[in-house]
Amino acid sequence: MLRLAIQKSGRLSEDSLQLIRECGINFISSSYKLKTEATNFPLEILFLRDDDIPGYVQDGVADLGIVGQNVLVEAGYAALEVEALGFSKCRLSLAVPRADAYASVAALQGKNIATSYPNILGRYLAEHGVQAHLHTISGSVEIAPSIGLAEAICDIVSSGSTLLGNGLREVETVFRSEAVLIAQPKLSAAQTELLAQLQFRMQAVRRARCSKYILLNAPVAALDEVRRLLPGIKSPTVTPLAESGWVSVQSVVQEDDFWHITSQLKAVGAEGILVLPIEKMIA
Repeated sequence: MLRLAIQKSGRLSEDSLQLIRECGINFISSSYKLKTEATNFPLEILFLRDDDIPGYVQDGVADLGIVGQNVLVEAGYAALEVEALGFSKCRLSLAVPRADAYASVAALQGKNIATSYPNILGRYLAEHGVQAHLHTISGSVEIAPSIGLAEAICDIVSSGSTLLGNGLREVETVFRSEAVLIAQPKLSAAQTELLAQLQFRMQAVRRARCSKYILLNAPVAALDEVRRLLPGIKSPTVTPLAESGWVSVQSVVQEDDFWHITSQLKAVGAEGILVLPIEKMIA
């Protein structure tokens, strides 16, 4: 049995539960329950405060955890990371009032900065030779400049709308973060095998999320060019069509490359292009 700790509420919690479900693991969750057990995989899920997860995993209270890299690194447990999961991406950024002049991080020399991440920020400032006064607060960091607590803030940013709504502008990216899977250092052999199984499923889901299955018809004369554009996992699948001189081509393309590749395929004569989502992809 593995005990997996995830955030009990919020976007990271929702994304983590979605990943577990897409791995084919069934469980019943409720806002009133602080733990639940999977029905078809030896996994117990614990719902905890995100700040507590690294310490619980380090101490062996939980075997695994899904947590933001920002929380993990701030707590000093970066060594627990097993792999990045590719979702809940954000950044830890410095921001100042919109009306304030700002040329570089050197402008923060001797200033007061409010943050919930004093360790990450402190290292960043030290790397840039800046000495500032850090005020550690646990929430509502954006209000600090308007109440006179600080001249700048350092906080998590996703879209930037919260900064904008509080009269601030983002000036420096201090740290980029995403959800990561972490594991306690003393898993048993049986638990290590279960972790490998879980990672195998997670990786299959993640590969599928960023890939598309593409089918198209192409003239035989253009096949070499089509194959060059569609490398696939190894090479495209090519099947002759009933109409002489034409073939059907099937392959996989990366989501980020899809539109660019599609326009190139059309330019070399491809027709009837179909694009389908992939549920799982095993490398």
